[in-house]
Amino acid sequence: MAARRRSFRLLPWLVTGVLVSGGAMAQPAPGDPVRHAWVQLIDGGVAEARAVVDGPGCPDAEVDGHAQPMAVRAPAEASAFPNTVCALALPKDAHAVSIAGHTLPPPPAAIQRIVVFGDTGCRIHGALAQDCNDPRKWPFALLMRRAAAEKPDLVIHVGDYYYRETACPAGYAGCVNSPHGDLWPSWQADFLDPAEPLFAAAPWVFARGNHEACNRGWKGWFRMLDAGPMPAECQWGVAAFSVPIGGGVTLHVFDSADAEDRLAQPGDVHFVAHQLDSLPRKVAKGEDWIITHRPFWGEAPALTLGPLGVFSVGINRTEQVAARGKDLSSVALVLSGHVHHFASFDFGDARPAQLVVGTGGDIGEPFDPAKVIASEVYIDGLEAKTLTFLRYGYFVMQRGADGWTGVFKDMDGGAVARCTLVGRQLSCGKA
Repeated sequence: MAARRRSFRLLPWLVTGVLVSGGAMAQPAPGDPVRHAWVQLIDGGVAEARAVVDGPGCPDAEVDGHAQPMAVRAPAEASAFPNTVCALALPKDAHAVSIAGHTLPPPPAAIQRIVVFGDTGCRIHGALAQDCNDPRKWPFALLMRRAAAEKPDLVIHVGDYYYRETACPAGYAGCVNSPHGDLWPSWQADFLDPAEPLFAAAPWVFARGNHEACNRGWKGWFRMLDAGPMPAECQWGVAAFSVPIGGGVTLHVFDSADAEDRLAQPGDVHFVAHQLDSLPRKVAKGEDWIITHRPFWGEAPALTLGPLGVFSVGINRTEQVAARGKDLSSVALVLSGHVHHFASFDFGDARPAQLVVGTGGDIGEPFDPAKVIASEVYIDGLEAKTLTFLRYGYFVMQRGADGWTGVFKDMDGGAVARCTLVGRQLSCGKA
């Protein structure tokens, strides 16, 4: 029988807060204007090709043998972002897409296999510095190569891309020569360079994390990854968007960048509630997913109490207050990151299941155990069966006849946990 523990909100939860392998940033081939290119799904499931290019203009994309002009999404911005971001909405039935010789994945005809992860950057914040130059201590690039070999139809990043906020501490070799600040070199090092293998493998869905909030990495986020048009200034909250993925399942992507974990400020609650109001109503057996960085119903390790184990606090207060009284009948699953571990929460039919996959490369909390632990917890008034552990890795979800199966794989490709999701019934166990 699973151990039983209780979650409390007696303590605040605080999160203390690329260089590719070998420490060098990737450079384009001589004469190649394209730094990076990818395909992402935006509102309505539209597939949009994007490219970061040198120079002021945009190249043509080649779509099924025909040249299609790309539009400027974001012009170069002096020395901070000395390149142009280009975009082109692709035809739904496109089969072959390339930009200046860079082959991109076309819009998926069917989505059966999905790779999920988040919280991927290399943390440098004051005295807290991760070893960005060691590919096993910051394994994001390694994980992306392994994830690409899974041959997914879709990639979901649940947020937090930008982590190199301050200079590498003097005398620390682990991040020496690392760029920092919300600037092009930091985004290239933290996300774009290591993500290249998976850019070539499948389209992406991007969620905004708290590291992309207006007081952190908002410029790079809105220039390159946000699903909407490039705004003139930072947006405190952006509207939810929806991506149908077939089989009666739609992804509803929410912005929770500013949803406080332990406080429920009225403005923040109102914004989350407004996003929830966009969900379909009165669905007898909904199969949709909410994709949002901060988990609605999760736990964060706060300290360890010796033989009693880890003391955790429940989150997210803002989202929980906003969800009360809302019609969530269309939602089977909430998929998040933010806490740097893997965790599953099954509330039965009473509430959508919650998965947390904040395992993409940033350091975890020191109190989080690497051991796979099954238990029962209370979160926001309901009991949940949970499975949790601290490990770098990614989650692969495969659609089946009755629902989804999933496996969490670590940076060596080993299966750590397996899950099944049928409606709201989420069952996870040690692999």
